[in-house]
Amino acid sequence: MRILLAEDSVLLREGLVRLLAEAGHEVVAAVDDATRIVPAALEHRPDVAVVDVRMPPTFTDDGLRAAVELRRALPDVGVLVLSQYVEESYARDLLADGRGGVGYLLKDRVQDLDTLADALARVAGGGSALDPDVVAQLVVTRRAADPLETLTPREREVLVLMAEGRSNAAIAEALVVSAGAVEKHVGNVFAKLGLPPSDAHHRRVLAVLAWLRARTA
Repeated sequence: MRILLAEDSVLLREGLVRLLAEAGHEVVAAVDDATRIVPAALEHRPDVAVVDVRMPPTFTDDGLRAAVELRRALPDVGVLVLSQYVEESYARDLLADGRGGVGYLLKDRVQDLDTLADALARVAGGGSALDPDVVAQLVVTRRAADPLETLTPREREVLVLMAEGRSNAAIAEALVVSAGAVEKHVGNVFAKLGLPPSDAHHRRVLAVLAWLRARTA
């Protein structure tokens, strides 16, 4: 796939370019400043943009804000955000439009080519890819007034795996249950969260977004 890379560290940027090339992808542009992300995307029309959260000019959340702006300008471009630390609000902000095609990985993960390639494939396919450490922290910090309390323990397990971007088949394999059982659990999650079928939104992404909002309410 065609990839736009936004990373201010020269060493990490060059390393990612090599990793992505080894995986058979084409890096159509590599930028080191958040202000260049949207213009580069408009020029090159990548399939996915891989964006560092903390970039120049302010080294705060410039990359994340540029990624959200990119999503508005080019809705069909997937966005995979990289962060040094677990920050729940980053994942929530990315998923806010409910359309899918987004991911959030810790930078340590990108050293594993298989993990990076898997996340890119999920994002390019319109799904979501949340770092397992982000998902684990969200489970630990579940609040007492959680609106997802209506979910059964098994349904929560299914939602956790959905948050990581796994398909129904992958969830069935992880939980050692049948595909039919997973479909039933997923349907129950959608029903309990009030997510009817819709052509305008990605229900799996909306379910994950509801979960993220519960963590930060």
